[in-house]
Amino acid sequence: MDGSQPPCCLRRALPWHHPEPVRVLIAPDKFKGTLTALEAARSMARGWPRARSDDELLLLPISDGGDGFGSVLARHAGGKQVRSVVVDAAGRRAVAAWWWNARQRTAIIESARVIGLAMLPAGRFHPFQLGTHGLGMLLCAAARRGAQRCIVGIGGSATNDGGFGMARELGWRFFDQAGEEIRAWTNLSVLARVKAPRKRTWPKQIIVAVDVRNRLLGVGGCTRVYGPQKGLRPEDFEKAEAALRRLTVVTRRTIGRDDSKSDGAGAAGGLGFGLAAFLGAELVPGFDLVAREVKLEQALRRADLVVTGEGRLDASTLMGKGTGELAKRCAARKVPCIGLAGEIADRAKLQRLFCQTTAMTEFASAEQARAEARHWLEVAATAAAKQLSNGSR
Repeated sequence: MDGSQPPCCLRRALPWHHPEPVRVLIAPDKFKGTLTALEAARSMARGWPRARSDDELLLLPISDGGDGFGSVLARHAGGKQVRSVVVDAAGRRAVAAWWWNARQRTAIIESARVIGLAMLPAGRFHPFQLGTHGLGMLLCAAARRGAQRCIVGIGGSATNDGGFGMARELGWRFFDQAGEEIRAWTNLSVLARVKAPRKRTWPKQIIVAVDVRNRLLGVGGCTRVYGPQKGLRPEDFEKAEAALRRLTVVTRRTIGRDDSKSDGAGAAGGLGFGLAAFLGAELVPGFDLVAREVKLEQALRRADLVVTGEGRLDASTLMGKGTGELAKRCAARKVPCIGLAGEIADRAKLQRLFCQTTAMTEFASAEQARAEARHWLEVAATAAAKQLSNGSR
């Protein structure tokens, strides 16, 4: 954008050249792999006043259920950080942080801190070797602490096991036709029977924040859409689909429910499905859950302008991600929304909701932007603020 013809949403809400002070809500998601949502918000808040020092800034980091969900939610809902010894997606010993609100008997868990893709060395493990056992261990730890309610954000996982490992850790058992116990999720294609545990070892109420709304199976399911990001190859798809498909058939027959077509069942490699089917969890859009907890609507009512962002803004931003969902709410309220990012693609599509977009890579190489993310995000924020003031950088 050259600043000469602002999109209609900004023309309706504020003049393009707007030198007078405004109330700015700074509400980014994480910049994956470089900055948490709070770190990103602070960087934006340092850069913005260099061009517009009289604006009133309010920081409100957001999340859609992926990496950073726990710290964002705990910051507003209250909770003391605690740690438990678990295993990561590859079965290696790990220490995972989670949050505990004793007064409300509520645990907040971010699965990315247990079975997250970012926890593993790049390319070392294939998804067929990975599982969700560590999340089951953490749910047990929360229950032992006294949790009656548990809020789980499940984005950013390395797994594609449909929650099989988590269920086994909580006492569920899976058998083939010969009565032999199945211990690897890739063997679920021969599943014949599922046996429930004798007693419940997880919190009574589990609310799952999903960052995507995909169903479990098929062209739009977890294996084909998100599996390649985790290391699945096209030749692996049928084996993975066969395992998860059989899991849905047998759980429907033996447990009496089929959650495979629920929105979010395909989140985190089918973990959404597993949490619903085996633990009776409620799946809710992660951004909506966070928005309620952080009182986003109240903040939007006070704001003249919103600045949000994430590591990469592109067409997928508009498909349920936190930044896109925030921009939709801004559009509904006719509040202009500016998007900052490390990299930007599909600008024409983004202009449907974002009145201005600025990338860190407009000022530095992609490598520099990742290595010095705080600095270059400040630079991008200053440029965006300057453009609001005078229509140029």
